[in-house]
Amino acid sequence: MEVNNNSIKIKEVTTHLGTFDILSNTKLEVFSFIINANEFDYRNAIEYLLESVAEFALSRKINKEYKDSPLHLSKKAREKFRDYTKNTGELGEFFLYCFLEGHLGAPKILSKLELKTAKNMYVNGADGLHYLKLDDGNYHLIFGESKVEKKLTDGLRSAFESISDFKEGKNKKGDNKSGIMFEKGLLNSNLSREIEDEDEKMFLKSIIYPSSKSDFYVDDAFGIFVGFEYNYSELQKLSNIEFRKAIKEKILEATKKQIKNINRYVQVNKLFGHTFYIYVLPFADIEIDRKMILKELLS
Repeated sequence: MEVNNNSIKIKEVTTHLGTFDILSNTKLEVFSFIINANEFDYRNAIEYLLESVAEFALSRKINKEYKDSPLHLSKKAREKFRDYTKNTGELGEFFLYCFLEGHLGAPKILSKLELKTAKNMYVNGADGLHYLKLDDGNYHLIFGESKVEKKLTDGLRSAFESISDFKEGKNKKGDNKSGIMFEKGLLNSNLSREIEDEDEKMFLKSIIYPSSKSDFYVDDAFGIFVGFEYNYSELQKLSNIEFRKAIKEKILEATKKQIKNINRYVQVNKLFGHTFYIYVLPFADIEIDRKMILKELLS
């Protein structure tokens, strides 16, 4: 199983501002949209990422089945999304998918959106499931969590609280249909929907339920995406070169302040031993931009 070619385009429509190494096993990756005339260029991002919508929302099996019918494929993908005017989470889930696949190189096994059978259906659990082969030949099974909040601090705190609840098997409905083991069972039971190749199915099962007979280790890890608001109106009178330099410095400065918070969230929620792949991406106006981007992606 490989990453989808279209998800790699996330690296063409965003600028990687920097990486902060936190603890020994956590990376905080800071991105921004490409700048055009002292503004985030959302239109460019939408144009490049349109093809990723179906790959995110639908299984590989369905994508393969409808590869010669792009209009049908697009319709099926749009049917999975809720009304963009009321939708607060699915843009974050989409960007989480794009960064985990396109930047980290971790192929998607399953997205939460795939499990929906109706537009307004809510599905418990991780926002997405990916796996990553490490340099030492071992693997991470990555459970995704995404947040889109006005403040970066609120988004990160909420993400770690959700991960803590997820690990303990808690959910808003108060039942036991959540948690890592429930998610693994859900993933295992849906492999036939996602994968046709029997060898790939067996390989993925060996990652979901590792055995002492395997010649590799598997550890549960978490991927986090946080979209947040950064108002840059005061900088827009600068020259194009000065603006690009200033906004990079400001975003990195704002993100660096979160390192202590992230360490505290790991400690308070007792999440030691897990690797976290954290991606943050600022928006000029979180509510307006979220609705506009989703509307354009789903049109």
